[in-house]
Amino acid sequence: MQKRDGHIHTPFCPHGTSDPFRAYIEKAEKSGFTDISFTEHAPLPEGFTDTTPDQDSGMGLAELPAYFNALEEAKAQFPGMRIRSGLEVDYIQGFEKQTAELLGQAGTELEDAILSVHFLRCLDRYICFDFSAGAFMDLAKDMGSVQAVYDLYYDTVEASILADLGPHKPKRIGHPTLCHKFQHIHREHIDDDARIRKILRMIKEHGYELDVNSAGLSKPGCLEFYPPQPYIAYARELGIPLVFGSDAHSAEGLHKFAERFYTEHY
Repeated sequence: MQKRDGHIHTPFCPHGTSDPFRAYIEKAEKSGFTDISFTEHAPLPEGFTDTTPDQDSGMGLAELPAYFNALEEAKAQFPGMRIRSGLEVDYIQGFEKQTAELLGQAGTELEDAILSVHFLRCLDRYICFDFSAGAFMDLAKDMGSVQAVYDLYYDTVEASILADLGPHKPKRIGHPTLCHKFQHIHREHIDDDARIRKILRMIKEHGYELDVNSAGLSKPGCLEFYPPQPYIAYARELGIPLVFGSDAHSAEGLHKFAERFYTEHY
């Protein structure tokens, strides 16, 4: 069985670690992986202001050439490993045109890419809702309920699937239940079964892959895959291509919980 990790960050991540590409690749080799994608956080679209405290959600636009050059060097140094050049692209409502322009600039370099939602548009402002439990709960207070945050998140994920981002739009939808990140902190039971299943059907209908993301298992407020196990099985029933992603921001975190995914779903 060939093992793939399709969601890996790099030293170009402004909120990650300085672990070099080599550290990730050598660990992948030792762990029996033959196919990996480096999917660094893409530059945010032109005109958008990062609302996180350190404004470190994505790399700078000027860093893209160096990032892709570093990936080409890594490929040359490790010819036995399939290394895909990729990005994790933020879908931000209202910035579709600028995101398409960014993808137009980077598209010829991309061998893989993920489309994710981290920023929600609420009350004429944008919030990185998953930045912290405090940010999430402040948004819930502003919106009137945790349910409202979940609904806005799923609305935005649906919009990302339908958005016209040009010919280089990512083909994989990232961590589609990221709103579960703080579920053991707010402790409210939100019945979002229908919303998750609808999103998975949309992913199937529009021909996208699914990022089966293990990062939530390491988050004490979440403790599950994004999406949770029953929906991974449902996605498989639908025939959606499943791509395991550790969402590692360090070499130590690479492939975490991968064996659980491959044991249960392959």
